[in-house]
Amino acid sequence: LLGGGIEAMSITEVFGEFRCGKTQLSHTLCVTAQMPGPNGYMGGKVIFIDTEHTFRPDRLRSISERFNLDESTVLDNILYARAYNSEHQSELLNVVSCKLHEEAGVFKLLIVDSIMALFRVDYSGRGEIFDRQHKLGQMMSRLQKISEEYNIAIFITNQIASDFKSPDLATRPVGGNILAHASTTRIALKKGEGAIRIAKLLDSPDLEEAEAQFLITGGGIDDVKN
Repeated sequence: LLGGGIEAMSITEVFGEFRCGKTQLSHTLCVTAQMPGPNGYMGGKVIFIDTEHTFRPDRLRSISERFNLDESTVLDNILYARAYNSEHQSELLNVVSCKLHEEAGVFKLLIVDSIMALFRVDYSGRGEIFDRQHKLGQMMSRLQKISEEYNIAIFITNQIASDFKSPDLATRPVGGNILAHASTTRIALKKGEGAIRIAKLLDSPDLEEAEAQFLITGGGIDDVKN
């Protein structure tokens, strides 16, 4: 769907409803980002910023087992941080920048799961939307700068809100235009028939809109077997 994987020096956003695979995809990427890949990619360490208490080391162990990787090594290569409010989430980016500077070229992926959860809690009323969007814009600008300065891929998950103005109650990602313009690539995840999930590429500077099906398995995200 992405023509090779999560792009470095850019922000990739996935959004969707509860249990559509956002966090499962994040955990799978924690493992696969450490593995060598095409075009001379040697693999590297991962930074995971957790805003909803979704990070599960046991999940990473089962995904590591699928790829025949040493569980302890995989876990050691993930720098984990838990954010408790939107201000703390922003402050963690200072720590991230220092770490990327200290270990230049070692980290290849930064995951934020999820980008908007704490902002929705801290700025709940209509009167606070301007302040929320201002702070969100600063954070997204900082993430973009980090991605370009340290040649790292940024992967963020996002929530959706129901649009009651639409006759079919269509859902849309939260964060408004600030998030839409800051994300280089946007992917919508949704539930399909049975255990099947569907990923739809909605926005990309160099890829056409397309869809792909996937499954959530004990070993993480996997292809749908015919």
